[in-house]
Amino acid sequence: MKEFFLKIWPVLKNKYVITISVFAIWMLFFDQNNLVDRMRMSSEIRQLEDDREYYIDQIEKDSTRFHELTTDKDNLEKYAREQFLMKKKNEDVFVVIEEKK
Repeated sequence: MKEFFLKIWPVLKNKYVITISVFAIWMLFFDQNNLVDRMRMSSEIRQLEDDREYYIDQIEKDSTRFHELTTDKDNLEKYAREQFLMKKKNEDVFVVIEEKK
């Protein structure tokens, strides 16, 4: 260990090495654009891009469904019956709830 320190000591005494080392440490950990913040922001950007793709797919599905419901009366009636339990005057609706075991 002592031999390693003696070999490295002349390099550590160099003011340029010290200056560059301090600058690198400052930029990596303490600066406004430090490495930790950049990694966190990159992760957040990836998450937001994934969310964006998900919402674009949902918008496409909802637009298709909306077009189906506004153009076909049978689809609208089926949707109303299934989602809102609507019925005609001469019909009875039975709701079956399955219990989990």
